[in-house]
Amino acid sequence: PASHPLVWTEQMMPVLPVVRVPDADRAIDLALRAEHGFGHSAAMHSQHLGRLSRMAREINTSIFVKNGPCAAGLGEGGEGYCSFSIASPTGEGLTGPHSFSRERRCVLVDHFRIV
Repeated sequence: PASHPLVWTEQMMPVLPVVRVPDADRAIDLALRAEHGFGHSAAMHSQHLGRLSRMAREINTSIFVKNGPCAAGLGEGGEGYCSFSIASPTGEGLTGPHSFSRERRCVLVDHFRIV
């Protein structure tokens, strides 16, 4: 259920809480609340570009992976360079201490290739 502590506690381990919801809009709303505004990373699978765009805009994370494994956001099979620390709002991961700027990575895997 959406009230389970694993949904609301930041996980530093490979545990993925799954909650059943009636539609994509409610899933995005729940994901936004569960992320707590930490701004680290998020992932979503959908072929609906409008839903992907809404999630990307509203979740506002440093790494947002669409239609791929979360490791794609770390440079593994995705875009960008390898980074194992994703605490970019604190200046440690994608953001270096020299710039103190926030770089955002937005990754889309398949279904939107322009060749």
